[in-house]
Amino acid sequence: MTDPIYAIPDIHGQDALLDAALDLVTQDGGAQARIVFLGDLVDRGPDSRAVIDRLMQGQADGRPWTVLKGNHDQLFLDFIDTGQIRSPQVRSGLTWLNPRLGGATTLASYGVSASEDAPAWDAARAAVPQAHRDWLARLPLYKETGGLLFVHAGIRPGLPLADQSPTDLMWIRDGFLDHDAPHPWLVVHGHTALDRPQHFGNRIDLDGGAGQGRQLWPAVFDGPSCHLLTDTGRQPLTPTG
Repeated sequence: MTDPIYAIPDIHGQDALLDAALDLVTQDGGAQARIVFLGDLVDRGPDSRAVIDRLMQGQADGRPWTVLKGNHDQLFLDFIDTGQIRSPQVRSGLTWLNPRLGGATTLASYGVSASEDAPAWDAARAAVPQAHRDWLARLPLYKETGGLLFVHAGIRPGLPLADQSPTDLMWIRDGFLDHDAPHPWLVVHGHTALDRPQHFGNRIDLDGGAGQGRQLWPAVFDGPSCHLLTDTGRQPLTPTG
């Protein structure tokens, strides 16, 4: 492949980490490098608004960036649209405004103080620009290219892309993470935080836990070959086991 494609996993409001990751991509592939952002732009970290502004501006400037929607981005949208802070997909029963999910830090980045007892929905609707809401709502759920499938959470094995549900693409773990047979593509995803990105043969999980205060790992793909980008250059990411 003469045109590599880069991926940046779950950012979770960590704009400083995003800045560093973008610098590594630029050093490796230039300012016009193709990048897929794997979703979960918001929550937990302090700068969700800045992350959205940066990605929107990059696209407006003509950068070849594809930004996917993650489950946390959808939780933010659900709150802005309906005031909902609970999701049936959160098995723990925690609300979006619980510190573990991190919605309150997203609202704080827009200047809104909110809690589970005082969600501040009206204040949030007034503070979050309509352009941010509309941009998030339009984000795609996957990108397929060159034998790679980029998606936030994963896929339901055995189903064509056209039959995949948005819920699975943003939330799936059971039935995907434990599936070790080949998929039609090498699936590149985030959503399930590890200590470090890992190659499982049929899928690559790039989420190294930036939302939990760990590193944000950009990666580059030349065909199915994957390398992590570091301050000391490319590091190959090969199947484990």
